[in-house]
Amino acid sequence: MLSLPSNVARGQAEVFRHLWRQLGPFAATDRSFPAHLEMRLRQDRRFGSRDRRLYRELTYTALRYRSWLPEPSEPLDDTALAAIIWLSAEQPATRPLKQAMTGDWPAGGGSVAERAAILQARGLARADRCLLPEWFRTECPEAFRSPLYDSLAQRSPLWLRLQTNQPERVETEFRERGWSFTPSADLPSAWRVEGEVDLTRSDAYAEGLIEVQDLGSQWIVEQLPLSPGERWLDGCAGAGGKSLHLARRLGSQGKVIAHDIRPEALTELQLRARRAGLRTIEVTPDPAKHAAASFDGVLVDAPCSGTGTWRRSPHLKWSTSPEHVAAYAAQQAALLERYHALVRPGGLLVYATCSLTHTENEDVIQRFRLLHPDFQPHAAPLGVLPRALPSAGGHTLLPSLYDTDGFYAAVLRRG
Repeated sequence: MLSLPSNVARGQAEVFRHLWRQLGPFAATDRSFPAHLEMRLRQDRRFGSRDRRLYRELTYTALRYRSWLPEPSEPLDDTALAAIIWLSAEQPATRPLKQAMTGDWPAGGGSVAERAAILQARGLARADRCLLPEWFRTECPEAFRSPLYDSLAQRSPLWLRLQTNQPERVETEFRERGWSFTPSADLPSAWRVEGEVDLTRSDAYAEGLIEVQDLGSQWIVEQLPLSPGERWLDGCAGAGGKSLHLARRLGSQGKVIAHDIRPEALTELQLRARRAGLRTIEVTPDPAKHAAASFDGVLVDAPCSGTGTWRRSPHLKWSTSPEHVAAYAAQQAALLERYHALVRPGGLLVYATCSLTHTENEDVIQRFRLLHPDFQPHAAPLGVLPRALPSAGGHTLLPSLYDTDGFYAAVLRRG
């Protein structure tokens, strides 16, 4: 047995062991796992906010390294439990437990191979196994090599987007709160926020000066050659992160029409737009009511498998299958067929996913262009995040390039 120096540490370890025994078996089937985890944590009145942060981090760590652990149907032995604690991120919520149980272990940084060697030496025999599903190898072979392989095993950072021309207001508040941040060298309006903070409790958030948005998501809109006053359609707007970004770039004379099949998402979009003071966004339940060839640009930020978000949502590594990918690709092709006619001659059609599979990215665009040769790749060079990789019809942003989620974007101009 592990030598646990305090009843508190022993109790926390046993609580997590019990939690994983309950939830671990669902990781391979439940694509709504985060919602169920949150419900389980909030149902237990013993858990305060720090407890929830602790068990959330341990659970997500276990999901990232699931192939190194016993099968979810088997008990989580002491060696595997200690490995999860050691591999978890250094946070205020995790630090006491890490110190109590693995404080004499070496530092946990370095590559996946280095961490695997340390854990194998401590008896975790399964640490020689791959941390990615084998079917993914044909979809994204780069993911099985460093540095992308190492990046996909890391916890994703928190990025925000400034929605103000006075960043000093945000900077002053963050410094008063003791929050550390680093602006992106390539996109200064994108800030990486360090540590464990709740941005939604800040004045900057309440006043609409910031939005939580991954740097890669910001890249999709920032690379577009927009002109003030243009009229755009966001066909799969969701809660509106890119709609807000588009509206800000298009200015007070521009217009963004936003649509999503989920009414609750559009309600959230409207709340965010009001908070940001953006009055140029119009929500529509039916984009088909707009005339053909009526938009300067159409953004199709398509539903996808989410393979580019595996750092943020590690449960998707195990609950996604080739059948899911094929089904999303069919849906994506249908969306492009639906929306391309709304682009005016000379206008832009932007296709984006947070996937790294060629089936959902290059293959979808190549088939679309065969059917619609009047849409050709926009030839302008990328102005932001220039290390994005050229691929058939578009560019791919790998998480290892800028510490982002993974994205694919194709910008096509209608002839």
